[in-house]
Amino acid sequence: MAVEESVAVLLKGYPRLSETFIAQEIRALEQRGLKLRLYSMRHPTDKKRHPIHDEIEAEVNYLPEYLYQEPMRVLRAWRKLRRTALYGTAVRVWLRDLKRDRTPNRVRRFGQALVLAAELPEDVRHIYAHFLHTPASVARYAAILSLRPWSVSAHAKDIWTSPAWEKQEKLADCAWAVTCTAIGARHLAEQAVLGGVSAGRVRLVYHGLDLARFPSAPPRGRADGGDRSAPVRLLTVCRAVEKKGLDDLLAALGRIPKDLSWRLEHIGGGPLLPALQAQAAALGLQDRIEWRGALAQADVIEAYGRADLFVLPSKIAGDGDRDGLPNVLMEAATQALPALATNVSAIPEFIQDGVTGRLTPPGDPQALCLALEELIRKPEWRLSLGRASEARVRATFDFSAGADHVAARLGAPQIGADTPRDEAAA
Repeated sequence: MAVEESVAVLLKGYPRLSETFIAQEIRALEQRGLKLRLYSMRHPTDKKRHPIHDEIEAEVNYLPEYLYQEPMRVLRAWRKLRRTALYGTAVRVWLRDLKRDRTPNRVRRFGQALVLAAELPEDVRHIYAHFLHTPASVARYAAILSLRPWSVSAHAKDIWTSPAWEKQEKLADCAWAVTCTAIGARHLAEQAVLGGVSAGRVRLVYHGLDLARFPSAPPRGRADGGDRSAPVRLLTVCRAVEKKGLDDLLAALGRIPKDLSWRLEHIGGGPLLPALQAQAAALGLQDRIEWRGALAQADVIEAYGRADLFVLPSKIAGDGDRDGLPNVLMEAATQALPALATNVSAIPEFIQDGVTGRLTPPGDPQALCLALEELIRKPEWRLSLGRASEARVRATFDFSAGADHVAARLGAPQIGADTPRDEAAA
């Protein structure tokens, strides 16, 4: 009797509230007939889960997060693999990387790769990693050790903060790569060519949204900031990290004329929350802002429904980190919630300034303030932008085509590899 083949999906952490798009893809791959085995490099830290996590059938296996926590597991893996044909090759690749990246992180990744390669069941025929930085390192080493092909889905930080040599060598070694923005695809295609392979190794596959998971857009109010009993409700959903530009948002809000009535709701965790709350207090804004922390998707959708304007002032962080195309912008659009964002990275691939939303320059609180004031005062314009953004997301960013493409690459039955929205990066 033939053994059903499976795909090992390697994740940095699972489950994560901030990575709904990954959970969405995993469930879609299962629905397209693929048997998956999930491997996570980190244990979950979020206290809540999205409903989609409970729909996923594959069990998750956790690699040693730190090697000292499970030394015998690492030792058993090493003993099993050290006499195999490609152990020496894997060590040489890792040592070459270690010479250019002398960090404990690099040592930990090889140990995790040993465990992954040693514990993969025989039915696993392919390793598929999410993120081009550390997960792809573990996937690459494990693929060499276990004589399996591997592929990668690249996203945002992993593209823009990884060194060029690492991107080039990983793209040369992997079977294929996909990424979720045109700007990221162009960059990785250039890196692939510099690494000696065709630009066609990289494909643009938008995540999109499973629109069936979002309710119909609710009716919107027409608050214009003139009534203190009915403030304009601003919403932002993001982690409190530098690239999200929340410090610019607070600076902009501090400049809005005092006669305008508004409230801001922030959803998300993150290391900069204490500093941002202190900034809000220094600006005298603390009574107008509600910091809600990380929430499950149902609560986030509810927040989209009651807001008047979504704000996400993304920018390029000091280390080069930046957004790709944040899913929250598309999620807000499903609810006809207009968005004010910045023209950085792939955001203009979704928001057309003045048509489906508003864009301001990144890192410019004054421009952000002027746009906020105008949108607060003009509810009819907000409603028009919201309707246009909903039409765009529903016409262009359904997730099915992207899920079909990845499923076909991974060998799902009865799915063709080419889809109408699948585009080469070249």
